[in-house]
Amino acid sequence: MADAAPPSKSRDLDKLLLRPGNLVGPTFDPGVQVFFLSVLIFEGFGYFQLRDDLQEYARVLVVGAGGLGCELLKDLALSGFKNLEVIDMDRIEVTNLNRQFLFRLEDVGKPKAEVAAKRVMERVSGVNIVPHFCRIEDKDIEFYNDFNIIALGLDSIEARSYINAVACSFLEYDSDDNPREETMKPMVDGGTEGFKGHARVIVPGVTPCFECTIWLFPPQVKFPLCTLAETPRNAAHCIEYAHLIKWDEVHSGQAFDPDNPDHMKWVYDEAVKRAELFGIPGVTYSLTQGVVKNIIPAIASTNAIISAACTLETLKIASGCSKTLSNYLTYNGVEGLHTKVTEFVKDKDCLVCGPGVLIELDTTVTLKKFIDMLEEDPRVLMTKASITYHGKNLYMQAPPVLEEMTRSNLELPLYDLMDKIPKDVLHATGTINKDDKKSSGLRKLRVVFKGIDGVADMDMAGGA
Repeated sequence: MADAAPPSKSRDLDKLLLRPGNLVGPTFDPGVQVFFLSVLIFEGFGYFQLRDDLQEYARVLVVGAGGLGCELLKDLALSGFKNLEVIDMDRIEVTNLNRQFLFRLEDVGKPKAEVAAKRVMERVSGVNIVPHFCRIEDKDIEFYNDFNIIALGLDSIEARSYINAVACSFLEYDSDDNPREETMKPMVDGGTEGFKGHARVIVPGVTPCFECTIWLFPPQVKFPLCTLAETPRNAAHCIEYAHLIKWDEVHSGQAFDPDNPDHMKWVYDEAVKRAELFGIPGVTYSLTQGVVKNIIPAIASTNAIISAACTLETLKIASGCSKTLSNYLTYNGVEGLHTKVTEFVKDKDCLVCGPGVLIELDTTVTLKKFIDMLEEDPRVLMTKASITYHGKNLYMQAPPVLEEMTRSNLELPLYDLMDKIPKDVLHATGTINKDDKKSSGLRKLRVVFKGIDGVADMDMAGGA
């Protein structure tokens, strides 16, 4: 009697992609043959409705290779996605090993993205993962446009805001300010805090973006400066004293970089001295990182649950095999198990996923003057801005070679550098100063010129 054929590696995936159902997308057509639908919801990839399409064409970027990022890479690879890339700026530390399961003791000190990609490719045949060991801001905006879906496994509000702004920057609106479906860049965002977590689907122009619901995140705990300076009572007070007070006293004029290991080590050493002076125990390097970066300890089981939810949503977006999450799932495993889905509403006036900040200018305004105006416009508040237009660099603050190449544009009228399309869009990348906090960010700017194409004068901030 002949041996039975081994079960298909994709048998579970086939149950979703090879069968019809009541919750499938409106154009879902189950099958395995290669058939690529170029325009349905997202032009350039549409729905990868068929199993072979999903494996062959879908390109997914995983942002973050920590606890959640490791799970995402593994789950996506096992769910049929073969073309993955991952970006992370961190190196592996001993404290990561209890929950970031792709790493081993011998990996300490190596880039997370590179090790995570290598480990998944060793265990899942046929998958190709390209690692990027760098900051998310180091990549050109067009780098992110090469992906069909972006999956986020980040641990900070600032990083989420940046990627959200980048993805929303690709969104274009028609003359009636309706979003163009073919320019939507979907994102799936996951996050965990101890036994709690969330998963959400963001389709710019359709669902609320990260900025639309920024109010969901509680404000960071702040300590009175008088307590830090005079009567510290715990290890966190000592760390924040070194971070907020001592650093400026010793390094006047130099900004503290929480991602610089030398800076973090300096804060830790000063916090230890402060704690010894007041007889306070408990200052450790990992606690220093947690306090300065507002990091809450992660738990492996929570990462696994949230990653599973995010991977399923990524598969649904790519294949149309089911309706997507609408649009925010919360998980709480502190006491028993509780999960809930909430539908939030898009902010029609959002500066990030909306049509963009409308700015009226004279045709004589130079690019340099325009950049200076962005610092004063209360809707933008951006310093050291780099300006791009339809993928072309009009002026770049860095690196030096690009700054030198684009410097001559500064004295030219912005009108001459653009195609003179009504409400044409520029992208500004720089440092956003908001609520006494500085963060890297991107803003979409719709520029109109006075007296051109019948545009009437407008009394608004940013006009010249």
